[in-house]
Amino acid sequence: MSEKISCIINPIAARNKWLRRKKLRSFLQKNLPGEIIDVQGRKEDTIEIAKKQSLDHNIIVAVGGDGTVADVIQGIVEAGREKNVLLGIIPLGSGNAFRKSLDIPKNVKKAVKTLSDRRTREIDLIGVEGKTAGFVSIGATAKITQEKLKGNIQGLLGHLLAARILLSLPQEKLEIELTDGVEDNGERFDRKILTIKSLDCIVGKTNYFGYSFNIAPQAKLDDSFLDITFFEISGGKYLLFFPLIYFGIFQKTQKHFKAKKMIIRGKNLPVQYNGEFLGIKDRIEVKVLPQAIKIIIPMNKPIPERLFI
Repeated sequence: MSEKISCIINPIAARNKWLRRKKLRSFLQKNLPGEIIDVQGRKEDTIEIAKKQSLDHNIIVAVGGDGTVADVIQGIVEAGREKNVLLGIIPLGSGNAFRKSLDIPKNVKKAVKTLSDRRTREIDLIGVEGKTAGFVSIGATAKITQEKLKGNIQGLLGHLLAARILLSLPQEKLEIELTDGVEDNGERFDRKILTIKSLDCIVGKTNYFGYSFNIAPQAKLDDSFLDITFFEISGGKYLLFFPLIYFGIFQKTQKHFKAKKMIIRGKNLPVQYNGEFLGIKDRIEVKVLPQAIKIIIPMNKPIPERLFI
């Protein structure tokens, strides 16, 4: 197959940046390679378009924020083309966790230049409830996302306002089953059963959540493990130490594991993936998807040596 490129644009990313900034739109229309598709619809429409385009295109470019990137990846995976399609990212969204974790330039012109480099990095993803993700949370972070969706204020301010509910959120009793993992001291285990009380459970492959929130500082994109942190603290303490949590410092004091698979059992647990609210579950199974997709990255950024423990 000769090289075919499709650029899928989310026009409402970052408060309609594509629609508001005419010069930016003109630049992208002139300089983006291949076919440009302006998606006007729901996330399901983006997934379906990415699925269809990936069947006969070998490069798909997601133009938007983390939600757009996640939906495009989902479409590629559902088409069974993740081994054949390269993913490019042009960051237009307010939350750019994939961009930041991969050192893709925030500057749109530099990001477009990255596409022409064609240097790729193969990364892992997370599988949860039939979805693919770079980040999953079970507990408080997901509950805040659910609360934000009830309001009319979006973006960072919407998240900050929704975070007020932390003061009323309890630590939930969780039964945890981890498979094929490693503890912080380097000790390997085949299976580990835990019962803990946790405010939030963070499962990461990307280090960052939206707005440069370094939520999973120990996560590695290609070590073939889930990076799992349990916040065994109250909501009030979470708010008190939030600056340290934001920069990924406080997480080093919390219970942390690497594992290939995790099952969590509890009652009425809120779940989110890539900033999207997934629902309320009593049982959640999360697993690593090794070498799940190839992403185009800048030429001048070193690729860490792949780690298999």
